[in-house]
Amino acid sequence: MPELPEVETVRRGLAARLVGRRISHVTVRRPDLRRPLPPDMGQVLTGRTVERFGRRGKYLLVHLDGGRVLIAHLGMSGRFAIGDAPSGGPHEHVVLHFDDGAVLGFTDHRRFGLMELAESARLQEHALLSGMGPEPLGIDFDGPALARRLEGKDTAIKAALLDQRVVAGLGNIYVCEALYHAGLSPRRRAGSVQGKRAARLAHAIQDVLEKAIAAGGSTLRDYVQASGELGYFQHRFAVYDRAGEPCPGCDCGAHVKRIVQGGRSTFYCAKRQR
Repeated sequence: MPELPEVETVRRGLAARLVGRRISHVTVRRPDLRRPLPPDMGQVLTGRTVERFGRRGKYLLVHLDGGRVLIAHLGMSGRFAIGDAPSGGPHEHVVLHFDDGAVLGFTDHRRFGLMELAESARLQEHALLSGMGPEPLGIDFDGPALARRLEGKDTAIKAALLDQRVVAGLGNIYVCEALYHAGLSPRRRAGSVQGKRAARLAHAIQDVLEKAIAAGGSTLRDYVQASGELGYFQHRFAVYDRAGEPCPGCDCGAHVKRIVQGGRSTFYCAKRQR
C-alpha cells in the first residue's frame, strides 16, 4: 500500500501540472471502489478549478474553488496518471478532463482505493481525517511530541507507529526502516520510547521519509508517480524485504531477520536494534 512518501510524490506531480486548471467534465465509470463513490461526484467536480493539492497522512486532498475538497486514497493498487487522453483500460474508473486538454485518470484494479467529497471549512472533522496523529514532516513533530503520543502504551513500538492516531502516514515499509536507523527493536514496548530514544526515532522517521520522497517513493508492486515513472527508494532499503541479507552498515556480523507482528512482516537487525 502506498505510504506517505508515495502519496506526497503523487501530490507534487499533480500540483505541478494541474493547479489553476478547471475541470471541464468528469467520467465516472462505476458506482464504487472500496466504498460507494459520491453519487453526485461528477456534477460537483465539473466546472471547479483546482486551487491546490494537499495531503493528510496517506490521503490526497484536491482543494477546489467553492470550498469543496476531493479526498482520495490510493488503497493497494490505485494510481493517478496525467495524459492527453483516457487510457481506456478496464480498471480506469474515474477520469477528470481539464480545460487545457489534460486528462487525469484514476486506475485501481483491486478497487481498494476511495474517493469522498468534503467541505473545506469542516475538512478536519471528516470521518476519514478526524483523530489522526501529527504529520511526521510537520514543524511540530519531534522527540517530545512523539514521546507524548507513546507514553503509557503497552503495545510493541512497531504496532504503535502503524496506528494512524499516533503518527499519520506511516506504514510497514517506513516503520521498519525508521526503527532500524533509530536502533530500536520492533518488539520494544512503545511506552518505553521516551527521552533520547524518542528523539532518535523522530529524527529517523523524518530522515527516512525525506529521502524516500526525494527518490520518488518506493515501487514494489503497483505504485508509479503521476508521470508514470517508478519510485526508486526500494533500492536503498536497509532492512525491509531483506531477510537473510547482511545487516547493512553494521559490523554486528548478523543478518536481517523477519518476524510477523500483527499479521505483517517485520524486518530488523536483532543485534543493532534493542
